[in-house]
Amino acid sequence: MKREKWVLASGSPRRIEMFEAHGLNARVMPADVEETLREGIRAKDAVMFLALKKALYTEKKLLEGKDGEFAELFEDRPPVIVAADTVVAFREEILGKPADLEDAYRMLTEMNGKTHQVYTGVAIVRAGTFEKKVFADCSEVEFMDVPEEEIWAYVDSGEPMDKAGSYAIQGTYGKYVKEFRGSKANIIGFPWERFEEEIRDWK
Repeated sequence: MKREKWVLASGSPRRIEMFEAHGLNARVMPADVEETLREGIRAKDAVMFLALKKALYTEKKLLEGKDGEFAELFEDRPPVIVAADTVVAFREEILGKPADLEDAYRMLTEMNGKTHQVYTGVAIVRAGTFEKKVFADCSEVEFMDVPEEEIWAYVDSGEPMDKAGSYAIQGTYGKYVKEFRGSKANIIGFPWERFEEEIRDWK
């Protein structure tokens, strides 16, 4: 794994930290893609679609600079691009980042005392080849019954504004998680255990 040249198509601090913590020195290249989804798409399909879209966008940029800016990445063997996308889903509705404070309050109130799902899609692409893999991982999170004033206090802090589903399990609101099932790393934003399984036989 460490002999590969990794390109992480994400600016997420959590994903960058995970790669660094596992000794993978990836080149970080956030993929600036339109994340519009067709109406009615399932959460699992949505995250795989967006992850692959990000990976292919990054692959195009790398190939355009293959003989210039990114030449060193193609020495010996082409680099491996990893892209990911995470969404929260509650009763089949995909909950993205809140539009405003009221939207954040709405999401957290809907999920209050209930169980929701966190899906992360991952795309792995070796630039310029047919080597591609896309998968999704799902974890479940159950919230405690949180008093209305405490939800508003959290929302007013501004913390939920850049987070899918308006919270992060490793953030302030994590104290209200009653239990979770599945990978915690997936809930944070990258299913590392599943990723290691999927690349075990990567050539």
